[in-house]
Amino acid sequence: MFPPLPDHALAELGATGGGPATLDLLVRDQDSRRLLLLRAVLEAADASTECPPAARQRLHEDWALLEEAEALGAPGVALHRSPVRAALCRPLLGPWARRCLQGLAPAHSAADHERRQGELAEDLAHFSALVAAAAVRAGVPFAVRLTAHGGTLVLPSLGALRTGHRGHLRVDAVHRNGRLTLRRPGEPDVRVVPEEGFGAWSDSRAWTPAYALPGLRPDDPPLPLEDLDPYRAAHGDPQCYGLTGPATLDDGQRKHWLQAWSGTAAALRLGGERRLTEAATLLRCLVPLAMPDRASDDDRARGSCSATRREAFGAVLSSTPPDATRLAATLVHELHHAKLAVVSEMLPLHHADGRARYFAPWRPDPRPYDGLLQGAYAHLALADFHQHRALDGTDRAHLDSDWSQFARYHAQVGAALPALVGSAELTPPGRKFVECLVEAHARMAEHPAPRAHAVRAREYVSAARRLWAQRLPGDPRAPLA
Repeated sequence: MFPPLPDHALAELGATGGGPATLDLLVRDQDSRRLLLLRAVLEAADASTECPPAARQRLHEDWALLEEAEALGAPGVALHRSPVRAALCRPLLGPWARRCLQGLAPAHSAADHERRQGELAEDLAHFSALVAAAAVRAGVPFAVRLTAHGGTLVLPSLGALRTGHRGHLRVDAVHRNGRLTLRRPGEPDVRVVPEEGFGAWSDSRAWTPAYALPGLRPDDPPLPLEDLDPYRAAHGDPQCYGLTGPATLDDGQRKHWLQAWSGTAAALRLGGERRLTEAATLLRCLVPLAMPDRASDDDRARGSCSATRREAFGAVLSSTPPDATRLAATLVHELHHAKLAVVSEMLPLHHADGRARYFAPWRPDPRPYDGLLQGAYAHLALADFHQHRALDGTDRAHLDSDWSQFARYHAQVGAALPALVGSAELTPPGRKFVECLVEAHARMAEHPAPRAHAVRAREYVSAARRLWAQRLPGDPRAPLA
């Protein structure tokens, strides 16, 4: 089911690279895992006492509509580009599936059972809406009853219907002749016309169309800017990954994103053609975030805060970027977290435990070995990105900043590498991967930053190490790198 990761691909990825074939291998691996995860949801619903019979039956009806849409979808469209596969491989369906599996697990108490019943009903209702949207994209006629929760019905890739009703509300959806009609009790019908690629138009004020940015390259599909999906951040956790949570954008904020995005391809290309290729291949959506009050130094240096989620491959969460260059750097940073997460699923790289005991110059707190590896990998990619831009020299406005960022990231990774290399917990593939990091780091040193930047970078790392030692006096966890 899952193709192995060849040695040459591991070496490419270890050097923060990856040719088109290697990147496609990562994508196919994640798409296969996603389909298995969705099949697991079906099987868990059939076996679970937590799933009401009516919800189980509806889940199978939704799946049957998906199969019909797959069979009757646009002729001549490759399977991996079909509307159904696009729907099932949406990054944010991963968090949905994980949440469903948690809800279908045996309850620990009557109160837990009652709580799960309500949450599971809401989760499965979202799948019905996703299936309806996929069927619309495939051109399949249908008439189904959907359920809006909390005043909103989100139809992924199309948009959101605002119902003005705080509780659960039935919405009848009818798709005929390329038109979707949404009917609510006692309200005028809302007629929706899907737009090609992404989004949908309606003259109703109750409808908010989904929004997408243009593809990075001329032939790339639109890139969704997911500011409507209810699963775009950890459910019920406004401090998801230390961030303030997802943002819902107004027209002005969407235009700000578009302004930054319009120069991102050029900014990525200055950092090396492979940076543009990997972003175009791996990135499937952007999730807008608000900037937290307590953003990290690195986040503020990039002018944004950002994150990835292992269960949402292809999604990058980011606050509104100040400009294209810093958005490009954010993509490089986060997509390398995503790349390493996939590699770690395909191959065990180490057997280290989760104790947080390693010094990382980019964090004030101790890091576990896996966190140190993740951070070093992402920062090494940023060093490569900024060095390429600086050596190119075309972007004169950012030249000094590029050299400064390169020097800092290169020095930070250099301080972390001894602990990574010295671990006895590395597997043979992990040893090869870390050795590739060391080699890439050494190659970058052949083109050093101007002396002033290099000195400041070394001083920055030294100061971080001193603070670490002061924070943990006499602690055996104090600096191991």
